[in-house]
Amino acid sequence: MRLPALALTAALLTTALLTAGCAAPEPAPPPATTGSASAPAGPRPFTLLASGDVLPHKEIIAQAAEDAGGTGYDFTKMLAGISPLVAGADLAICHMETVYGPDGGPFTGWPAFKSPPQVARALKDAGYAACDTASNHTLDDGPAGIRRTLDAMDAVGLRHTGSARTAEEAGKPALLRVHGATVAHLAYTYGTNDIPLPAGQPWAVNLIDRDRILADARAARAAGADLVVVSLHWGTEWQDEPNEQQLTLTRELTAGQQPGTPDIDLILGTHAHIPQAYEKVNGTWTVYGMGDQLAGHMFDYTGAEDPRGNWSSIARFTVSPPAGPGRRWAVTKAEFVPQLTDLGPPYRVIGLAEAVARHPERADYARALAHIREIVLSRGAAAAGLTEFRPRRGA
Repeated sequence: MRLPALALTAALLTTALLTAGCAAPEPAPPPATTGSASAPAGPRPFTLLASGDVLPHKEIIAQAAEDAGGTGYDFTKMLAGISPLVAGADLAICHMETVYGPDGGPFTGWPAFKSPPQVARALKDAGYAACDTASNHTLDDGPAGIRRTLDAMDAVGLRHTGSARTAEEAGKPALLRVHGATVAHLAYTYGTNDIPLPAGQPWAVNLIDRDRILADARAARAAGADLVVVSLHWGTEWQDEPNEQQLTLTRELTAGQQPGTPDIDLILGTHAHIPQAYEKVNGTWTVYGMGDQLAGHMFDYTGAEDPRGNWSSIARFTVSPPAGPGRRWAVTKAEFVPQLTDLGPPYRVIGLAEAVARHPERADYARALAHIREIVLSRGAAAAGLTEFRPRRGA
């Protein structure tokens, strides 16, 4: 299923950049800025962090209700273990795979998700500045689900891209300002589980289309974006290796980019439920799949529980100002962080390397860590400069 190549216009993006408008209706919220107010002014390097699918199954929703003490839903405790890492980045991006239900519910898990809107507050409190919302579950509750989700994110100051409430909103990426740079965040999904796009709303969710992605990236550049990040919901579930669509599209999106002046700086993948490789393709870092950051017990196509569905990586990149005339902001360092949703009880997202160090008796932790490292590095990323980021104990 593909959308026509409806390119963003440079004029529309210029207006968005001048107003710092995120994907939200007027009036636009204030710019998303990070760092201390006392930090030095002017362009300087920053860290950009991205993580995988937030997928609240029924048991995750039940845990949030328990963590809230029986009144409402509290997802902050489940994310507390990785919050220092997320908040420590200058810019953090998440992937919200599901849509939100109305206040008070009903809330549902698979196969048609409606999550408590309190997820948005927990993501913001964990340190995320923005989420992409394009997935195969974006239309699980039609336009109403999209509206509730984006309304909830707006209410807590969480930027978003990938789905939209209006045609005008769909024509703007999320624009994120950090350390003197403007980052354009674009997002697309391979499909919507055969749910048709709403009548008269072909812009409700961005579908993967090579020509459209390239046009959107170029328009963002022409309008003044310093860095373009593309999130893609793609791949084959439960398959460690990237599939042909992932490999081909990555080559096509990065082909012909001039050193120092690319159209797309980063590609961030989600959907497969399990960790997939990182690879530098035509000079552009691609994460084929980060895995599920937050999910309940996961079962593969055979019906067997697969622990890989709770293993994931966090991608962490250092971005530096232009190195000289005619150059652009560029990714100068690439790192990954293994993580895991511990099924407890209680359910908790944890940094895996630190957990292994603290609990050497946990063979399941050690097995997960070894697997993530093997898969992430399976396509030559180490030779291209990817390293494992090791947070300081307690940081």
